[in-house]
Amino acid sequence: MIYLDHAATTPVRPEALQAAWPWLTSEFGNPSSTHELGFRANEALESARAQVAKWLDCRASEVVFTSGGTEGDNLAIKGLALANPRGRHLISARTEHEAVLEALDYLERQHGFEITWLPVAADGAIALADLTAALRPDTTLVTLMLGNNEVGTVHPIASFAAAAHEVGALLHTDAVQCVGWVDCRISTLGVDALTISGHKFGAPKGSGATFIRAKFGVEPLIHGGGQEAERRSGTENVAWAVALASALALHPWPNEAAKQIADLRDTFAAEVLKAVPCAVATGSMTKRLANIASFCFEGLSGEAILLELERRSVIVSSGSACAAGSDEPSHVLTAMGFAAEIAQTAVRFSLSHQTTEAELESALKALVESVAAVGGTSKIAE
Repeated sequence: MIYLDHAATTPVRPEALQAAWPWLTSEFGNPSSTHELGFRANEALESARAQVAKWLDCRASEVVFTSGGTEGDNLAIKGLALANPRGRHLISARTEHEAVLEALDYLERQHGFEITWLPVAADGAIALADLTAALRPDTTLVTLMLGNNEVGTVHPIASFAAAAHEVGALLHTDAVQCVGWVDCRISTLGVDALTISGHKFGAPKGSGATFIRAKFGVEPLIHGGGQEAERRSGTENVAWAVALASALALHPWPNEAAKQIADLRDTFAAEVLKAVPCAVATGSMTKRLANIASFCFEGLSGEAILLELERRSVIVSSGSACAAGSDEPSHVLTAMGFAAEIAQTAVRFSLSHQTTEAELESALKALVESVAAVGGTSKIAE
C-alpha cells in the first residue's frame, strides 16, 4: 500500500508510543492527586508542556493541552472572542476548516458577532490589503489559517498578525497542517493563539495543543475542576501529552526534509499535469505546504478516481477528512471560485517526510490507469 493521505492523519510514531506507554500502564496517577503517583504524573505533564513550549518558542504557561485541532480552534476562537470583547466584529475567510467556520457561526448566532469574510484568490491566497481594509476599531479577533488543509496554500500570517495588532485586534491561526512543513514558532508568527493537532504529525488521535498568549483572558469551553489553569477542565491525558511532545521533537525547524519533499511533490505535480490532460492543479504553486499536491479532474468523478486508486493500493482523499462522504463540493474550492461540478472532482495527494520517489512514480502510474478506467484520457509518463 502507498499511503498518500497524511493530511488526513499520520501513523503514530514509535517514539511517541514508547514515550506514552508508562503513563498508560504503571504510571497511571491522576496529575491532580496529592500523592506520589499523582506527583509523578504531574511532573510528566509539566515536562511535556515545557517541551511543547520550547518547540513553539513560547512560555509553558501559554500551552493548553486539548483533544486536537477542532477543540483547539473552538477554544481559541470562542474563548478569546468572549473574554476579550473590544467589540462584536470578527474577520475570517470561507476557506477555513469547518471547526473555524462553525465556531464563528456559533458566535454570530448566539452572541451577536458580525463576521467579515475576506475575498479569496483563485489560488486560495488572501491579500494583506483586503485584511487591512476590513479591520475596524471594534474588531475583536481575526482567525486565518497558516496552511490550508485541502490545497496547501500558505498565508503570510506574521504580516496578518501585525496588521491586526495595529488596530488592537487579536489573531488566531489554525496551524494543524503545518507542523514539520513551515515555521510555526510564535516568535516568527507573532500570533495571539495557535492550534496544532497531534495526529497530523505522528502523535495519537485525540492529542493536541493550543497556544494562547498569557496576557489575554479565555472563556473556557469546558467547566469543572479548573485544570489547565482554568482554561480546560477535566483530568489531563498525561500519556497523550507526553506522546505529543515526543512527536513534536521529531520535527525541528528548519526541517531539511521539508525541502526534499517539496522537490518530490513538485516533480510529481508536473508529471501529473503532463500525463493527465484534464488535470488542473489547485492552490498556490509557490506558497504552499511542501507535502500537498491537489488536483481537479474536469469531466470525471473524483470519487471514482479515489476508488480506482485504492484498487491499485494508492490511498488518497478528496480533501478534508472531516467532509468525507459528503455529496457537497469542497467549500474551499468553491470559495476559490471553482464551479461546484469542478470542485467535486478534487483529489488530494499528501506526502510525509518518509515518502519516496519510487512511491510517487508508482502513484503516478496508478493515477494514469485510474483516469483511463473512469473514462478520461491520459498517457503513461515517460
